[in-house]
Formats: sequence, structure tokens, C-alpha cells
Amino acid sequence: MINIINSKLFNIDNLNSYMCMVSSLPILSLKKEHKLITRFYYCGDLESVKELVLLNLRFVIYISRSYSGYGLSQLDLIQEGNIGLMKSIKKFNPFFGVRLISFAIHWIKAEINNYILRNWKIVRIATTKSQRKLFFNLRKIKKKIGWFNNKEIKFISRKLNVSEKDIIDMESRMFSKDIGIDFYRSNLFNKNKIFLNILGDKSSNFADNIEIYNWKKYIFKKLKIALNLLDNRSKYIIISRWLNNKKKTLKKLAKYYSVSAERIRQIEKSAMNKIRNFLKKK
Repeated sequence: MINIINSKLFNIDNLNSYMCMVSSLPILSLKKEHKLITRFYYCGDLESVKELVLLNLRFVIYISRSYSGYGLSQLDLIQEGNIGLMKSIKKFNPFFGVRLISFAIHWIKAEINNYILRNWKIVRIATTKSQRKLFFNLRKIKKKIGWFNNKEIKFISRKLNVSEKDIIDMESRMFSKDIGIDFYRSNLFNKNKIFLNILGDKSSNFADNIEIYNWKKYIFKKLKIALNLLDNRSKYIIISRWLNNKKKTLKKLAKYYSVSAERIRQIEKSAMNKIRNFLKKK
């Protein structure tokens, strides 16, 4: 559906020039709209779709203006609204008894809403349906009353039928700033680099972690030496029994070496004692 639109109108480089182009297009009459919708509905005429989209772009611009307070590019909001308009045409039925734009408003707003939620912050601000609804409702109210106090939170809680905790949580999400993992704090006299200071793990002991890592490295090195001191059969048995993801049974190893399972167990025990004694040495 989207690929059929090749008009320069969709190559939005400048907001003012785009609006001038759209305003120069004629207003779509009810009679012509019904004719174009019917032609697409019954015949799949894509040229009719193109004309329907072009002649309804002015409404997308109008709707996108109501989202100007979110700090996102107006051009991007318009483009997302255009996608919603095209999706609505695909779903529209000429027998609905309403104008196309009345039906398309839902789709246009839905695309713009999703775009805002995806791009408002690095971490998505709202994931559930109730959170998305609360986010946009709070944005509308914020324009009127500014920062919330306890009295306002109680009033909004009753008005929107949500808990006070949800309102406080969403407000903190909305007005918290994204902070880079690696950022600078500077003033007139100095410039200090603050690296990962907000991601510090207070429960971790750096010195202990290094000590544990070095000890494991030392043990693995000694184990490797101890294995190389064994004969090939003993080494293969120990590796097969203890150092492989798929451990082999005594029975399988016995069959492989054509000996009894008890003999394999004895070789394994002897090899383990040799490794243990070597690891005890300093």
C-alpha cells in the first residue's frame, strides 16, 4: 500500500514547502470521495488510493499539530500520520456511512501515538494499554495545571480511575531525563569525566572478584598440567567423564577400550588421585 505513493509530496524536506503543496490541492468532495472509495473497494484501483491520500493530507497536518508539545519533529509526526491514513483507506468500507477522514482519525492518531511512545525516551515510557492511556491523558492535563501536588494527584486519580501510585510513577517517567552512560560534568575551572557512575553495583566487591578470577585461572592452569602428566588412556577417561558437556558412562568407556566397567572405574580413581596430589603441591 505504502509503496504505490511516489509523489514528491512524500519526500518531506521542508515543512513550509510541504504545507504549501498540500494546501494547493483541491478539497475532496463527498461525491468524488465515494467514487474513489468504491473504485478501490471493488476494483482494487491503486490510482484511486493515491488520490484519496493526497486529498486528505491536510487533515493529517491538522491532527499532527495537536502533538507539537512532545518535542518531536513535526515532519516525522506528519509522516507517521500519513501511514495511518493509508492503513485506514485499506480498511474503509464505502457502506460505513461516514466520511473517510472521520474513520481515519483513529488510525492517524494511533500511528502518531505509537511513534511518540517509541521515541519519547531511550527506554520505552509506556508498554501496556493502561500506561499508554495514562501517558497521553497526563500530557493533556499537564498543559493546564503544571506540576502535580497531592491534591491534584487525588483529583486526577478519581477522574481517570487509576491509582495515585500509577500517576506518580508515570509523572516521574515523563519528566526524567535520559542520561548518557558516559557523560561530562564541566564548569569554568575544570572538566571531569564521569564514567558509569549511575550503574555502580553496590553489592559487588571488585577486589574479591579479581581474587576469585585469578584463583580460578591458577587452578585451571595447574589442572591442565596435571592432565598432561597422565597417560593417554587415563587422560581420555577423565576428560570424557568429568570435563565434557556430554559425559560418557563407565559402560561406554569399557566397550571402547574392550575392558570391564570396573577396570575403567579403577583407572579413573587412580587418575583422580594423581590429579588431586598434584593440585595440593604449591
